[in-house]
Amino acid sequence: MTQTNSANLTFNDEAPFILVDGSSYLFRAFHAMPSLTNAEGHPTGAIYGVINMIGKLLKQYQPEKIAVVFDAKGKNFRHEMFGEYKANRPSMPDELRVQIEPIHQIVKALGLPLLVIDGIEADDVMGTLAEQATQAKMCTLLSTVDKDMAQLVNEHVSLINTMNGQLMTPESVLEKFHVKPEQIIDYLALVGDSSDNIPGIPKCGSKTAAKWLAEYETIDNLVEHAEQIKGKIGENLRANLEQLALSKELTTIRLNCELPIKLADIKRQEPDMEKLAELLATYGFKSWLTQVLKGEVPFSKKSAKP
Repeated sequence: MTQTNSANLTFNDEAPFILVDGSSYLFRAFHAMPSLTNAEGHPTGAIYGVINMIGKLLKQYQPEKIAVVFDAKGKNFRHEMFGEYKANRPSMPDELRVQIEPIHQIVKALGLPLLVIDGIEADDVMGTLAEQATQAKMCTLLSTVDKDMAQLVNEHVSLINTMNGQLMTPESVLEKFHVKPEQIIDYLALVGDSSDNIPGIPKCGSKTAAKWLAEYETIDNLVEHAEQIKGKIGENLRANLEQLALSKELTTIRLNCELPIKLADIKRQEPDMEKLAELLATYGFKSWLTQVLKGEVPFSKKSAKP
């Protein structure tokens, strides 16, 4: 089968391997959707938003290999490296927190592998699996709204933002950030990442970072020539070399985490139609429930097996 979408990304012979960054969509869906509730007053906006975005991927690509990845509770190695990591983020609202478990339940009832791994961020789980898929020359789509993921893009791995349909290939990474995918880590270390509370070089914006990387290619080479950088920005660079090294470590997505699941074992399963009907009825998703009661699998061309 050949599939082509609006951005001219084409998959030959088979559907892509899809990894969904559930954590990145969770907050976006919560803030983008109206304040929906079911009949009992339980918040459902984020549930609907996340499942609907996953559904778009299922309908468009009909993947056999797909997994939905969420951050686990608790801290990870980045918090140990930098105590202020993500410290600027407000606490998760209770009305969002109570929607996480229902999302997990619906994902599993749809027959989709759910990965929530203690001590490993969703980014690192996805990075490790994307690297394994790259080694296997497997065409891979990472569904995310996280710009950090651009560092994972290569000839086999592309990003898709399901909220706006935007695709990111090596060419579009260069077009958007003015650096190559393999330079994204250095780029983020230089400009910082306010969403994760990772500091960059003071007063170093995206244009300066791209200019430096165009000239010096890597942070290591830039640091070797730091004395050549003139003006206040040069002073800022030289005064923050230790912090720059830490920021690079923090922005680097790990590609070699030990995971409790193998790439070959990640496969879409038959949905649990009885459990799915129960969940959809509980949270008031009538159109999806109607499909299930007719024996149809939501977001699929296939009907459930009798």
